[in-house]
Amino acid sequence: MISINKKSNLLELDPYKYDLQDVDEPNLFRDIFPYTEVPKVPFNHRRVPMNMPDDIWITDTSFRDGQQSQAPYSVKNIVDLYGMLHELGGENGIIRQTEFFAYSKKDREAIDKCMAKGYKFPEITTWIRASKEDFKLVKDIGIKETGILVSCSDYHIFKKLNMTRRQALDHYLSVVKDAIDAGLHPRCHFEDITRADYYGFVVPFVHALEELSKESGVPVKIRACDTMGYGIPYTGVALPRSVSGIIYGLQNYCDVPSSLIEWHGHNDFYKAVVNATTAWLYGASAVNCSMLGIGERTGNIPLEAMVFEYASLKGTTNGMNTQVISEIARYFETEMGYSIPQMTPFVGKHFNMTRAGIHADGLLKDEEIYNIFDTEKLLNRPVTVTLSKTSGLAGIAYWINSYYLFKGDEKVTKQDPIVKKIKEYIDNEFATERQTIISDNEIISILLQEDPVKYAVEKK
Repeated sequence: MISINKKSNLLELDPYKYDLQDVDEPNLFRDIFPYTEVPKVPFNHRRVPMNMPDDIWITDTSFRDGQQSQAPYSVKNIVDLYGMLHELGGENGIIRQTEFFAYSKKDREAIDKCMAKGYKFPEITTWIRASKEDFKLVKDIGIKETGILVSCSDYHIFKKLNMTRRQALDHYLSVVKDAIDAGLHPRCHFEDITRADYYGFVVPFVHALEELSKESGVPVKIRACDTMGYGIPYTGVALPRSVSGIIYGLQNYCDVPSSLIEWHGHNDFYKAVVNATTAWLYGASAVNCSMLGIGERTGNIPLEAMVFEYASLKGTTNGMNTQVISEIARYFETEMGYSIPQMTPFVGKHFNMTRAGIHADGLLKDEEIYNIFDTEKLLNRPVTVTLSKTSGLAGIAYWINSYYLFKGDEKVTKQDPIVKKIKEYIDNEFATERQTIISDNEIISILLQEDPVKYAVEKK
């Protein structure tokens, strides 16, 4: 059939109709996923056009997928973090939604308290078991949208559910219909889509969901879940691992609009962020993230990373308050006892710290030389240095100025006598084969001996 593509305004030929392939044996793509070897990346050199939507946004799964990987959050934790998500996302709602469990009394108490805040963004949604009782529960709470698990690879259909593809499809459709009948907007979580038979199951299933949506007048959202982190962002990669191919197919073979396509990824192969960005670039409006990337196994897409990906792609933060990212990080560490790896981008204690003396010398002259951007302005995190045998006079001077936030005439230079005195101390320490860095308290002790008035004030 020839029709006009509304995005490209060109006539396009699509002679294919994808029917469900109800196979007797599961297609496990053993040539790609041999299990006893590293998964393979096959190319077929088919390229699809970039098709970034006019409007893109972030959704959050911190209170669902994030909670699954560690001790349950308290109600207070959830309410506090929900408020921070609201402030971070800004009035334009770049963080559009966040999802909650709704099973327990504690879950529902957290939902009630968050809803009581009256925020438009992020909208509260849920993830529940596929039962009529749960649908009614969520509807009674006042939730509009809920996630429903619809595992789509043969690994799950045959091995976990012990069903055929036809049985799985019919079961999923009945569950989605129950959700619609209960007055909810379903969000279908296509679990393990990067190991699924795309044309034999995914596309026919999405077609069936679209028909159900047309009949009911209720939008059905498709969340493409890269459950095991198998997604690949490179052009020309073959399905089922091609992120661009998955998003392109949902739009062009299934007629799903960008606003109803969401990407959910994991970081098993270090590709969570680039895969999410690829999903945006090729037509998904939403990427689903968690704060600090906390989630199953290696974690989800870090929400803070996608905040900066958004700003990079759009050229604006569009009302987001990026300094809240540092507040969230501090809250996880001080209130929840979560240990953030020190070198984690944007949120780790040492993400903008340098140890090299030559780098410190550059920072002393102009921090832009060795800092990724104005981290003090965007994250309320001034660039810092740590002192070791390679720090040099410049590193010591920079440490003093940054620790005490000295400005203008207050600043010390690398010619200052106190700087040279500290350098002598450091040199003597490492001359005795010391292996550790110099602690803050060691430097402060020397400074107080030199000038107890100037250096008595704690770091501002």
